[in-house]
This record gives sequence, C-alpha cells and structure tokens, in this order.
Amino acid sequence: MTEVKFKRLALIGIGLIGSSIARAVRQHQLAEEIVCAARTADSRRVAKELGIVDAAFESPIDAVKGADLVIFCTPIGTYGKLAEQTAPALEKGTIVTDVGSVKSAVIEAIGPHMPKDVDFIPGHPVAGTEKSGPAAGFAELFINRWQILTPCGQASDAAVEKLTAFWTAMGSKVEIMDAEHHDLVLAITSHIPHLIAYNIVGTADDLEDVTQSEVIKYSAGGFRDFTRIAASDPTMWRDVFLHNKDAVLEMLGRFTEDLTALQRAIRRDDGETLFNIFSRTRAIRRQIIDAGQETPEPDFGRVHTADDTSTKS
Repeated sequence: MTEVKFKRLALIGIGLIGSSIARAVRQHQLAEEIVCAARTADSRRVAKELGIVDAAFESPIDAVKGADLVIFCTPIGTYGKLAEQTAPALEKGTIVTDVGSVKSAVIEAIGPHMPKDVDFIPGHPVAGTEKSGPAAGFAELFINRWQILTPCGQASDAAVEKLTAFWTAMGSKVEIMDAEHHDLVLAITSHIPHLIAYNIVGTADDLEDVTQSEVIKYSAGGFRDFTRIAASDPTMWRDVFLHNKDAVLEMLGRFTEDLTALQRAIRRDDGETLFNIFSRTRAIRRQIIDAGQETPEPDFGRVHTADDTSTKS
C-alpha cells in the first residue's frame, strides 16, 4: 500500500481550495505539518486563527523550505513567478502540484523552473463553490469529486502514485489525463458555463428598460443559478480564460453555432426541433445525477426557510 502521509505540506495560497485541502489533510492526518504562504496579513491571520495551518508565511520561499509536498493554490497567472521564486528552496524528492483548472499553460509556467530532482505533477480538483478566502473552505469539498492529474514527464511513477493516494484519501476520484485534452474538456464543462453566466448577468445589469431592483426581485431559478456562478472569484476566472484561450474559443465557436440553430428554430416556430434539443439535454442532467455529481432534489437541493425567500448554496 502506498504511503500517503507527508512530512510538511506547503500550500501557496490559502483561499477556498487551499483551505479546504488544509482541513481535509488535518482531518485525515495526511501531513505532520501544514504551512501556507499568503500575500495578505489578514489571510495569514485567519488561517492561523482557524487552526487549519501550523504556520503562515508572507514569503512562499519560507513556506516551501523542508516541504515534501507543495501545492500552488493561487490564480494561474501567478504560477510562473512563484515557481521561479521557490525553485531554489525546493528539496530533492519534493512533489510539486497545483489546483488550476487549466493544465497546458500551467506546465509551461511551472515546468521550466522545476529542478530535475523534483517531481512536478500538474493537477486539478474539479470541485469548488463561488465563495473565496480561508474561511470558505471545508474538508468535505473533495468527496466524490474528480481530481485530474496530468503528468508531463517531470515526475516518477512512484510520485504520481503517492499523489493519487493523497487525493484518494481525501475522498476524490482520481483520473490521469493528457493536459491538452483536459483543457478542451474543461472548456465546455466549466469555462464556457462561467463565461455565459458572467455575460448574462452583465446583460441583465445593462438593460435600460428593466430596473436592477426588478432583476433581483423577480429572479427565477435559471437567472439565480447564473448569478451564483457569476459570483466566482474574478481574478481566478480572468486568468483561466487568458490561459485556456484556444480551447475556450474553439468551444465558444461551437456554442455560437448551436445557439444560432436555436434562434432559427424559434424564429420559424419549429417546436419539434426545440423539443428534441430540450429532451436530449434533459437526459444529460439525469446522467449527471446518476454519476453522483449532483443532487436529484428539487431546486438543486437548496434549503428554503418558511420566512425567507432567499436560498442557500
């Protein structure tokens, strides 16, 4: 059985994903020591007060010293500089990974800086919420969620096996995938939906003949779900789109073609085409539920109170 426990886990960034990893690692005793690096004093203070890390540093170099597992949990645009800064302080045999939702650009940003005696294994936990910050994390975030690893030839089989066991111990289902294929898959399953959400909420905000108060007051389930997605970290998603440009533009082109077909069907009163498309997409929803990636409860499992019309995610 592969040994999972690490001596020192260094989290570079302690937002939603980083703090969730810290909590899960603490809960499952997967590291003897957990440290983090965070740019702001407030994030470092909160992480310490919550007890999810043993030490919090301003400098990522201080955090990685003595670590045998380093996880980059900051926006993708920061990876190159962070890798360059921390590389000289990495110890032989250290596993370096990340949580970015783009992988080809991460390999290009981090790979060239990694020493030959370090195991670099890009990764992406397909999990999250629209919330951010060290207080937003929770240990159960990764349970029954996919963790995609995209080894790029800079790691031993033993290191990949150990990192796989690490994520499995936190409840994830691990998949090994080619980086370019990952970026194409995530473009349609994650990146384009976020782009659409940002756009449709922005469009509603720009309407001159519908007031903002009406948009909020009469938000039906569909628009409300878009606002939840559109509340995601703007810095993180800016970097995602800038670093997965080719895959996003390809999927956006296909989406635009399909949207044009829908527009044509509506204009021509083609109810049969609309019904067939809606029936096909409804089946996808059932498959997602059957795969354990969503709740079958009404209103997407949100909890309602008798005296409150708002919802909880």
